[in-house]
Amino acid sequence: MSETRQAEGGLASLLDRIGRCRRCRDEPLGRPLPHEPRPVLRVGPTARLAVCGQAPGTRVHASGMPFTDPSGERLRAWMGVTKEEFYDVRRVAIVPMGFCFPGHDAKGGDLPPRRECAALWHHQVFAGLRRLELVLLVGHHAQRWHLGPAARGLTDTVRDWRAVMAASERPRYLPLPHPSWRNNGWIRSHPWFEDELLPALRREVRSALQG
Repeated sequence: MSETRQAEGGLASLLDRIGRCRRCRDEPLGRPLPHEPRPVLRVGPTARLAVCGQAPGTRVHASGMPFTDPSGERLRAWMGVTKEEFYDVRRVAIVPMGFCFPGHDAKGGDLPPRRECAALWHHQVFAGLRRLELVLLVGHHAQRWHLGPAARGLTDTVRDWRAVMAASERPRYLPLPHPSWRNNGWIRSHPWFEDELLPALRREVRSALQG
C-alpha cells in the first residue's frame, strides 16, 4: 500500500472518531456544550496549506462546512482564492481550534473554542498532514496553540508576521486577525495589514497551492 493510501486511511479513521466525539457534552472541561455537537473540519493527506481559525459560528454549525459565512468570504478575499480552491481538500486543510460551535455568551457573541478539542485531537490531525507548507493562524487562539510562548497579544503577533515566518521552517506559520467584520476598526487603525501583510499572504498562498 502506498504512503498516500495509508495516510488517507489513517485520516479517514481519525475523522470518523472526531465526527462521533461528544466529549464536550458528556465529559466537559467546565460547563457542557448546550447543544448537540457537530464537529466541522476538512483535512486531506495531500494538503499543502492549512487554515486554522477559532470555532464554527451558527451558520457553519447549520451548514456543516467551515467558513460558509461573511467571515469566510472576507478570508478568501484576503487569501486571493476562489471558493473552489478554498474547499479543495486535496490542497487546503481547515482545522479550527474548536470543531463544534461553542454557543453564545451573555452578550450574544460566540464563546471561545472549547478546550476539549485541541487537547484531544489537534496533535493527531496535524500528524496526518505531512505535506503542509503553510499554516494560516487566524486569531489569537490558533496563534497561542501553534506558536506557544512566541505568541503575544494578537496585534503584536500579527505585526511581527515576518519574524514568525522566519522562525518557522516547515510548515511556516503566518498569523492573521480574525476576518470578522467586527475587526473593521482594527484593520483601519493598522494600515500595514492591508498594505504589507495581505500582498505577502496572497503570494505565500499561491505558492503553496501551486507547489
